[in-house]
Amino acid sequence: MNATIIVIAVVVAVVALAAGIAAGFFVGFNYRKKTAEAQIGSAEAEATRLVNEAIKTATQKKKEAILEAKDEVFQMKAEVDAQKAEADREIKQRRAEISRQENRIDQKENALDKKTEALEKREEEVKKRLAEADAHLAEADELRAKQMERLEMLAGLSQADAREVLLNKVDEELTHEKALRVATYESDLKDDCENIARNMIAQAISRCAADHSSETTVTVVPLPNDEMKGRIIGREGRNIRALETATGVDLIIDDTPEAITLSSFDQTRREVARMTLERLIGDGRIHPARIEETVEKCRRELELQMKREGERAVMELGIHGLHPDLVKLIGRLKYRTSFGQNALTHSMEVAWLAGLLASELGVNVTMARRAGLLHDIGKALDHEIEGSHVQIGVDICRKYKENSQVIHAVEAHHGDVEPKTPLAFIVQAADAISAARPGARRENVESYVRRLENLEEIASGFEGVEQAFAVQAGREVRIMVKPDVIGDDQVILLARTIARKIEESLDYPGQIKVNVIRESRAVEYAK
Repeated sequence: MNATIIVIAVVVAVVALAAGIAAGFFVGFNYRKKTAEAQIGSAEAEATRLVNEAIKTATQKKKEAILEAKDEVFQMKAEVDAQKAEADREIKQRRAEISRQENRIDQKENALDKKTEALEKREEEVKKRLAEADAHLAEADELRAKQMERLEMLAGLSQADAREVLLNKVDEELTHEKALRVATYESDLKDDCENIARNMIAQAISRCAADHSSETTVTVVPLPNDEMKGRIIGREGRNIRALETATGVDLIIDDTPEAITLSSFDQTRREVARMTLERLIGDGRIHPARIEETVEKCRRELELQMKREGERAVMELGIHGLHPDLVKLIGRLKYRTSFGQNALTHSMEVAWLAGLLASELGVNVTMARRAGLLHDIGKALDHEIEGSHVQIGVDICRKYKENSQVIHAVEAHHGDVEPKTPLAFIVQAADAISAARPGARRENVESYVRRLENLEEIASGFEGVEQAFAVQAGREVRIMVKPDVIGDDQVILLARTIARKIEESLDYPGQIKVNVIRESRAVEYAK
């Protein structure tokens, strides 16, 4: 019974709970529906308001746009009207200008017509005068023929004989005139060319005053005392033999007090031997092992010194871009001589002179200095490689990719090939100036005498030459001619011919003066 009651109570409670839930759901649903309907109504009102405002705004903007468009159309119309007025004004001006040009053209046509008529009249007059002139010429030819016949009768000579006599006379007169003109031209040419060349060379030489000293085949090393000679010789001559073997230089120990002479044709070896001896003397330790060690050190130092000398020469001349090996070869020229003249000093002097001459002639100065410095570069290796120093220098320059103009200048500076560029002529002239300067080079007696004999032989080989003398160390040749064979007019031509022959036959620095002397003497005795 109690259980039944409980079950019923539970069922009633469940039913009541379900009924409460259903009632709550219904009430909530109705509330939400009313709330939503209210929100929808307010949203529709807001949307209607926004649409109305948009319509008003669009209408206002449309009116503003219409007004702006009307203003722009009005402005554009005004601009078009102004441009049209300007164009009309320009058209009127152009039409007026064309009208004026047409008037000028009409006037010119009228003037040309008048000139044409005048020219036609003048042409007719000229034709008449030409016809009259032809008639006069025909009469003159007839008169000349009659006069020639009369002259032949009076002179007793035919026309051909008379022509021969006249031509001989004219030939003599022309020979005299030619000699005078040649003399005049040569005088003027010498005055101008010699003055210009003298000034240019004088400026170049004055601006390049280098010091020179003659190099020999021996070097004297001073000693602190004569006792040092014995230490250098060593026990049984071991030290001196080691020195000569290591350096390749002959040591001459004689009676000269406190001095040893080093003899060798190779200046590099002599310099190594000199440096070695000075260090050994200063150190005091002299034995074969020390000698070999010192010689090797001095060789390395000399190589560095050569490099520094090359760099100094390049920097002093303002030359850049040379190959490092080429700079070393330039430094080796310091220990090369040619006819007693130091090769590096000579090369630098040629470089300076070439640069100065190039500046006067409007040629590249840097290129001229470069070619002048490298013109004797072959002498740095000429005893090691077969061939002339010119060809060796050309090969070296080509090896190190030098400029073609520089290579040509090196190749042509002794006349091995014909100079073709101004740079080649400049280097050739600078080399001759440096070599020909008094005291720069020494010439042996045999070659000097041979050059004088060649000059006299060339001058004596011409017809009419009685005697020829080479004077002033071969800088002048004086020629005595026979007065009965060579005339006054022929003296000038003979001097020029001999000068040309000397230029073709001999190689010489500078210039040679050709002095032709003709003397006529008349001797009579009063009895």
